[in-house]
Amino acid sequence: MSPRPLYWSIRRELWESRSIYIAPLTVAAVFLFGFMLSTITLSKRMKDVLALPPAKQPNALAIPFSIAASLILMTGFIVAIFYCLDALNSERRDRSILFWKSLPVSDRTTVLSKAIVPLAVVPLLTFAIALCTQLIMLMVSTIALVGAGLNPVTYWARLPLFSMMLVMSYGLTVHVLWFSPLYGWLLLVSAWARRAVALWALLPFLAIGVVERVAFGTSHLAALMKYRTIGAMKEAFVADIGNAPITRLAQITPGRFLSTPGLWAGLVLCAIFLAIAVRLRRNREPI
Repeated sequence: MSPRPLYWSIRRELWESRSIYIAPLTVAAVFLFGFMLSTITLSKRMKDVLALPPAKQPNALAIPFSIAASLILMTGFIVAIFYCLDALNSERRDRSILFWKSLPVSDRTTVLSKAIVPLAVVPLLTFAIALCTQLIMLMVSTIALVGAGLNPVTYWARLPLFSMMLVMSYGLTVHVLWFSPLYGWLLLVSAWARRAVALWALLPFLAIGVVERVAFGTSHLAALMKYRTIGAMKEAFVADIGNAPITRLAQITPGRFLSTPGLWAGLVLCAIFLAIAVRLRRNREPI
C-alpha cells in the first residue's frame, strides 16, 4: 500500500470532519475561561494546600489539571464514536461514494484511513490540546500568584506536571488500544447499515443480553461489556487509585496491561471488524 493515498485520505477526513478538533478546542476554551475566573481565590486555596501534609499537596494542586485533561480526552472519545458511526454511512447517503470509488484509492486504504482517525488522529489532537491547556493553566496560575504577592516557585515545585504528562500519554494509549474493537465494530456497522447506525450498533448486544437473561438467568454479556468499558483502568493502573488524580508513575502497570488477554483479543477483533468493513464497502452502493 502506497503511503501517499493513505496520507491524502486522512487529510480528507480532517477536511470533512472538523468536529474532530473543534469539539475538544471548544471544551478547552470553556474550561480555561472558568479556570481564569477561579484564580481570583487561588492565593487562598494555595495557602490551604500548603497547610496539608506534604504527601497530599501534589494531588490537591493537580486536581484542576486532571479535570481539564479528563474532559478534553473524554470529548475526543465521544467525537471518535460519532465519527465512526457516520464515517462509512454518510458517503453512501450523500452518494459521494460514487465519486470516491472513481479515484485510484482502494477500499482497504479508505477504511484504514477512517480507522486511523479514532485510533491515532483524535488521540494525538486531544493530547496536544490537553497539554497546551495545562500549560496555559500553569501560566495563568503563575501570573495570579505573582499578582497576589506570593512566590510561584512553591507552586511549581509541588505540582507534578511532568509526571502527569507521562501518565496522561500512557492512559490515552491504553484506552485507544482497549477501545479499538469498539471503533472497529462501529465502522463495520457504518458500512453495513442503511440508516439508524447507532441503533444497529447497540441492538445485537441488547437482544443477546435480554435472551441470555430470560433463558439462562445470567448476565455474562453485561459483565463482559462492563469490563470492556472500565477494564482498562483496572488492568493498566494500580487497584487503589480511588478518586484521586493519577500523578505518579508508580501508579501505572504497563506490564500487567500488556499481558492482559482482553487487550490482544480486542485487537484481533478490531482487525476482523475492519477486514469485514473493507469487504462491505467494496460491495455497497449508495442508499
